[in-house]
Amino acid sequence: MGTGKRGLMATAVAVVCAVTVLAAPGTAFANPAPSPTPSAGPALAPAKDLEAVRKKLDKLYRAAARATDEYNAADEKADKQSTQVVELAKKIVKGQEKLRKLKDRAGAAAAAQYRGGGLPPEAHLVLSDDPQDFLDGAGRVREGHHATKGLLGELSRTQEDLEQYAKDASAQLKKLEAGRKAKAAAQKKIEKQIAQAEKLESALQKEEQERLAELETEAANKAQTAWLDSGILNEINGKASEQGKKAVKYATAQIGKPYQWGAEGPRTYDCSGLTSQAWISAGRGIPRTSQEQWKQLRHIDVQDMRPGDLIIYFGDASHVAMYIGEGAIVHAPRPGRTVTIAGAGSMPILGVVRPDAGTGSN
Repeated sequence: MGTGKRGLMATAVAVVCAVTVLAAPGTAFANPAPSPTPSAGPALAPAKDLEAVRKKLDKLYRAAARATDEYNAADEKADKQSTQVVELAKKIVKGQEKLRKLKDRAGAAAAAQYRGGGLPPEAHLVLSDDPQDFLDGAGRVREGHHATKGLLGELSRTQEDLEQYAKDASAQLKKLEAGRKAKAAAQKKIEKQIAQAEKLESALQKEEQERLAELETEAANKAQTAWLDSGILNEINGKASEQGKKAVKYATAQIGKPYQWGAEGPRTYDCSGLTSQAWISAGRGIPRTSQEQWKQLRHIDVQDMRPGDLIIYFGDASHVAMYIGEGAIVHAPRPGRTVTIAGAGSMPILGVVRPDAGTGSN
């Protein structure tokens, strides 16, 4: 294929929440007791100002979560495209070797004709005086024609294949580069949102930071209480499948490990990294991002969910958690937090998806 193809081959191969402790896993995540009122301190921001800060932080971290999904999706695509480029490069190498062998065969046929005085087989056949030789020769000529025609056809097809492989590899390399740019852009978004959030939090006094954490807890508790007061928990009685039990066991074993955007363990996780790895551990591969989990996995009514199912949150499907039963979830909340247990209704629920199709067990 020449220097260009070798360059293509070289390029192708080169691309190769604080922890909440429950008494037991089956303990219901019941209506929480009201948080104690903090003692007043001098020069602290008014509660309404801290509430505004809380909402601003929530907005920034949600934007970071959306960007994290973009990053994870771009990363997954880049991995697939890298694999495709490498596979195409292998095909190019095999095609080049096949083309070389075909050319050697064609050269050998041409040399044989030269040794025959430069006359084609038909000429030798006409000059034969022996009838039997004529008949035998006629059969050989027909065979020779078929072989030559087949050889030329194979040469042509192999050259066409190589050209197509080269075009496909070039297209995949362009997609790979575009994917890398999308991944880098998403990373910048994430870092920008997190930096703004950290700057906002660092400007607070220690007492204000503590009160802010209490406000976050109070907001989550209020949402969870409203969810439980709807009576939904009385309708949810699904039993986990065997795979679901394994997924829950894996996810809850990660409690206390830090959140890290783009991470899939074993030391750190983002929200969909935790849920996808939990289900991989249970023998079921699922999409990497919360948005693709929402798009591709089977949707389940909330009242029909069972431990191991995934709850997708917010209208843009930017967060995911695993339902573990009794109104509770395990999830990786956001930067600055760890994998923890929380109330299933502590955030706005978009819907529920089920990774496995197995029946529940008693």
